[in-house]
Amino acid sequence: MIKITFKLLISLISILLILLVYLSIIGVTTDKFNSKIATQIQQIDPNLNLKLNSVIVKLDPFNFGINAKTIGTDLVYRNKVINIETIESKISIKSFLNDKFSLTEIFISTKPLVIKDLVTFLRLLNNDPKFFIAEKVINKGYVIADLKLEFDESGKIKKTYQINGLVKDGKINLFEEYNFKKIDFIFKINQNALKFNDIKIIQDNNNILIPELVANKQNNVFKISGNLITQDTNLKRKQINRFINNYFNELDINEILFSSKNYFKFELNENFKILNLEIKSNINLDSIKLRNSYELKKIFPEIKKNLFFKNQKIDIKYKKNNTTISGIGDVILQNEIDKIEYEIYKNKDEIKFYTKLNILKNPFKIDILNFIKKKDSELELIFSGKNTIKKNLVFNEISLKEKNNIISIKNLTFSNNNKIDDLGNIKIKYSDKDDLKNNLEFIKKNRNYLVSGSSFNIKNIIDKLLNTKNNKKLNIFNKNFKVFFDVKNVYLNKENTLNDLKGFLSLNKNEISELNLEANFSNQKNIKFTIKDKGNEKITTLYSYKAKPFVDRYKFIKGFEEGDLDFYSIKKGDIKNSTLKIDNFKIQEIPVLAKLLTLASLQGIADLLTGEGIRFTDFEMKFSNQNELMTIQELYAIGPAISILMEGYIQKKKLISLRGTLVPATTINRTISSIPLIGDILVGKKVGEGVFGVSFKIKGPPDNLETTVNPIKTLTPRFITRTLEKIKKN
Repeated sequence: MIKITFKLLISLISILLILLVYLSIIGVTTDKFNSKIATQIQQIDPNLNLKLNSVIVKLDPFNFGINAKTIGTDLVYRNKVINIETIESKISIKSFLNDKFSLTEIFISTKPLVIKDLVTFLRLLNNDPKFFIAEKVINKGYVIADLKLEFDESGKIKKTYQINGLVKDGKINLFEEYNFKKIDFIFKINQNALKFNDIKIIQDNNNILIPELVANKQNNVFKISGNLITQDTNLKRKQINRFINNYFNELDINEILFSSKNYFKFELNENFKILNLEIKSNINLDSIKLRNSYELKKIFPEIKKNLFFKNQKIDIKYKKNNTTISGIGDVILQNEIDKIEYEIYKNKDEIKFYTKLNILKNPFKIDILNFIKKKDSELELIFSGKNTIKKNLVFNEISLKEKNNIISIKNLTFSNNNKIDDLGNIKIKYSDKDDLKNNLEFIKKNRNYLVSGSSFNIKNIIDKLLNTKNNKKLNIFNKNFKVFFDVKNVYLNKENTLNDLKGFLSLNKNEISELNLEANFSNQKNIKFTIKDKGNEKITTLYSYKAKPFVDRYKFIKGFEEGDLDFYSIKKGDIKNSTLKIDNFKIQEIPVLAKLLTLASLQGIADLLTGEGIRFTDFEMKFSNQNELMTIQELYAIGPAISILMEGYIQKKKLISLRGTLVPATTINRTISSIPLIGDILVGKKVGEGVFGVSFKIKGPPDNLETTVNPIKTLTPRFITRTLEKIKKN
């Protein structure tokens, strides 16, 4: 009997074990749990319906529970159907037997779903702000996801949910301009963290890779960090205008080609405000193309319409109130490649900067200083300083170095209205285009400045002053100051040198109120230049023992020799009345005058003018300037061979209108000698032979002048009067 009982017990246990194993591994198919699961799901939301097929039930003996799994289920919410691949539920046997909420866990694996539908469903489960954001920015795409939900004893979802999955062909619109399409990534989401891996994005045909993006929630703030990689990204003008030119309107960028590695982190508060943003970027800028909108040909003679920055290695570090940008690479401003380095550091309201440009084979010049870079030498340009927002801009250093040539400016300061507050200290030491040595210092002393040195070439500075297009004052200084001069040698040009230049100038409201400069030529003959502002008028004088260095600058006069120059001018308002006198000089060639003489059949004098030259004893011109108009009241020149009287006007670059009288000296002598008594005294009784004079007119645009000539038999009283005045003087 005991043996029978023992065998029955063993058999029963075996059957139970087999049944337990069968129920645990294979399970049974039943619909007994369908209504229970559907009812408990509706406790999440009454509008949430679950269409279940038959459920495979397996026993979980170790956790005293039941695992229920269904395949091909539909989740319906307000007539929206979400296709579910599988649903696995964990049911507490104890709760089920006690007729309480028996669903402890649920695992949902979806079929490929439209992302927006899934996000809407997730917002039902947990109305978290991140799902609201996702619902707004996600346009399309498909997702396959696994959801794990846990329930408490009262049927409420615990905050321990987990969502894993992948997204394919997603599309996000952050703003109207920024559309991201073809988004693929893997994600993991729980109550306190979002983690995305292998994010691949196509934006305007450019690939963006984010290997990892993590968002952790702490005290209602999301701390977000990640890495971003771009490869061979090509941005055209339209895209650049969206990303860059909205903030840097002065940049005219046509194209950018680059790759980059970026690390970022920031915080996002409950109001979706970004806080504590940090960015670290390593950028390989293959090429950036900018349109040149600056007039730089006077410095870079072969500068292009488009500027290229190539092979740039750029590091960017951004943290609240601190930004650092540094880079090095190639730059193509002209025909050949140059090198550039730069650093920009921003700390709150202060920006510090440093730029070094190495010009290798390209040309470089500074016309006003007559400086030109040698063809095969290397030139280094440095700009460094700081800019305090709403205060001032300080150039700690602006320097040019080419072998032994140095031009250096230190502590040049601009105010916030872009005017100069302080010229700082300037030092120049170089050999210029004419092989003349320039050695000069510009040093600040108290509120004024001292210019001193051994030599300086002012040829191009004089040319610039003489060719100034208008009389507008140079409104670039904020303060009044004086400049004192003490320079040993000053070159007017290669052939004419001034010694011991001394004097001063006073600048008042951006105009020279007083100037007094004196120097000597090599023969101790002097030159003096003065300006005196008397309130309602400004008087300018210039006397030079040598007129040639100034007259030679006018290209229509050739072979000017000897003579001294005396200039006097009074300016009232915008009208300047001037008198220019040159005595005892000779001219070899004046093309216009030679043409006049030829047209008048005064061929002998015309030949003389283009050969050995004609001597003049006196030249005087009275004229006035107002804006672009020069009015010549009278130009009179007298010499042993010829005399000229002329008047008219010149409208710069538009119109020339001149008329006058041109008479050989023999005719003048004969005419004057016929005047009773006066003629005998001034000329004598012997009358020379000669032809009559001519009157002439010259009119038209500067490049298309028309000249007319008419013979005259009688000289005008004005001509005779002016000639008599000059003869008496001589």
